[in-house]
Amino acid sequence: MSRRPNPAKGIGKDIRDARKSQHRLASEAGISRPTIARVETGSNISTGTLEKVAKALGKRLRIDA
Repeated sequence: MSRRPNPAKGIGKDIRDARKSQHRLASEAGISRPTIARVETGSNISTGTLEKVAKALGKRLRIDA
């Protein structure tokens, strides 16, 4: 049985590429630095957290069906 790829890992890479530092992004998003690390590795994260990160990066979260 093969597993489907985790789309959150791709999002995490995009965030890593867009940010200057985890500490700065965490501060601007109002979340902790370890949460930023979890977002970047595609761990269990909420859409609310993703929305905060996107807003801090000047982006909008868009989910295509």
